[in-house]
Amino acid sequence: MEEVLIPLVAILGIFVGLPWIILHYITRWKTAATLTTGDEALLDELYQLARRLDERMDTVERLVASDNPEFRPARIQHDRETDNQQLRELDRMLAEKKGMSK
Repeated sequence: MEEVLIPLVAILGIFVGLPWIILHYITRWKTAATLTTGDEALLDELYQLARRLDERMDTVERLVASDNPEFRPARIQHDRETDNQQLRELDRMLAEKKGMSK
């Protein structure tokens, strides 16, 4: 009985247990590397906040520039094409993602 049991346990351990453990941890690694829906919602909220703050900063700079003609903003110029290109790319990616999730 013992002569059959030891090889049987060894074979099961090699052909069932070992692949199960490997596949289990591969699945864990793949799921841990992705963003959760909560993370995506937080990133979207932060992005919208950054856009609003950028618009407010542009408004403040225009108001100060209208009161003081010698004022030179230290920030990026308002609505310059090269500056807004990355924001449009992010908007496009967000729209695609929302279109896919519907």
